[in-house]
Amino acid sequence: MLSVYRRIFAPPGSLGFSAAGFIARMPISMTSVGIVTMLSQLRGQYRLAGAVAATLALATATLGPQISRLVDRHGQRRVILPATAVTVAAMGALLLCARYNAPNWTLFVTAAVAGCMPSMGSLVRARWAEIYRGSPQLHIAYSLESVLDEVIYIVGPILSIGLCTVAFPEAGPLLSACLLALGVVLFAAQRRTEPSLKPEAQRTGGSALKSRGLGAVALTFVAVGAIFGSVDVVTVAFAGEHHHKAFASVLLAVYALGSCVAGIVFGTVRPRGPLSRQFLIGVSTMAASLVPLLFAPNLAVLTGMLLVAGMSIAPTIITAMGLVERLVPAARLTEGMTWTATGLAVGVALGSSAAGWVVDAAGAADGYAVTVAAGLLATVVASLALPRLRVDAGQRTPRSCGKIARRRAGRRQADSGGSSGEVRRRSR
Repeated sequence: MLSVYRRIFAPPGSLGFSAAGFIARMPISMTSVGIVTMLSQLRGQYRLAGAVAATLALATATLGPQISRLVDRHGQRRVILPATAVTVAAMGALLLCARYNAPNWTLFVTAAVAGCMPSMGSLVRARWAEIYRGSPQLHIAYSLESVLDEVIYIVGPILSIGLCTVAFPEAGPLLSACLLALGVVLFAAQRRTEPSLKPEAQRTGGSALKSRGLGAVALTFVAVGAIFGSVDVVTVAFAGEHHHKAFASVLLAVYALGSCVAGIVFGTVRPRGPLSRQFLIGVSTMAASLVPLLFAPNLAVLTGMLLVAGMSIAPTIITAMGLVERLVPAARLTEGMTWTATGLAVGVALGSSAAGWVVDAAGAADGYAVTVAAGLLATVVASLALPRLRVDAGQRTPRSCGKIARRRAGRRQADSGGSSGEVRRRSR
């Protein structure tokens, strides 16, 4: 199984940008929970802490596609370095405002500015697409990145919360800002794997969201994000009602672990059928796996249910990324992938809010009804959108893809004495 993943790192520089992207993505799971933990300690207000974290999440969801559109038009390195500098400076200002008891409005302003953080997951996947476009290897690469995402969501919150509580309140968000800066600098230094600029990106100024079917995928991901947001809130409440609130972190880690294991396995197989149908099957399976959560009698049973429910996450997201790669023109790929992340972020905010309201009104066990409803909504949206997602009729078969990839590799090897731009093209 490991040999399958090892082969995708054959192109020079691929291991370097993937590793750097992993470091730069760690703040995704660390920053918000770190802000909540920090402000709850320094200000003693969970309401304020949650509102500031939500401001950051919504700002990231709003600004992320715009940053990615600039990346498609001007190149990764030229955009992500200044964007990251602004983000890190804003995070530093936020920590100083929190430490020195500045007015509350300063926390919201700095959090909003910090939302211009680049969508590193989209940037990494865009590089894999540049290398393996039209090849079955792209499926394996996307699977690897989804597995790494799950590892990030397992390790990040534990690390951030632990630092805030053991070291000093600002330690978690501070580390996340440092990791972002380090990861982005290392990522930008990988010049030969940076996607080449497409001429059509310079001529067109419209949004990638206008691409056929992308809006439907993004809307489906809003519902999927509501699943994630509601699971987080309800699981914490469920553990609290059973007098083991600290066990909630283990439950959520098991949920992510199920996705991680499934993603590893999914990357080693070649799913059959159109990507649009695979996407619908994945969303439907995810929705069905959530129904048993309504009947969980205790924490032990809930642990097993969450493990099973998590197994449908990574395959669905992997398929969705492959589908977006087909739906969106290459010149707008980074922005297109970022819109799915935006959908997830909006959905998480909606799902966590709805779940919190239901838990307060009816109890933790009934809170999973929000999760199930979100799964049903995702299935309905994906089903209705199926005709717009059918882009597979004109796709090459895996065999022809392999032949084309080999021919391209042969042509690029013939140019081995070229410039750095030619080296970058040969690495595909």
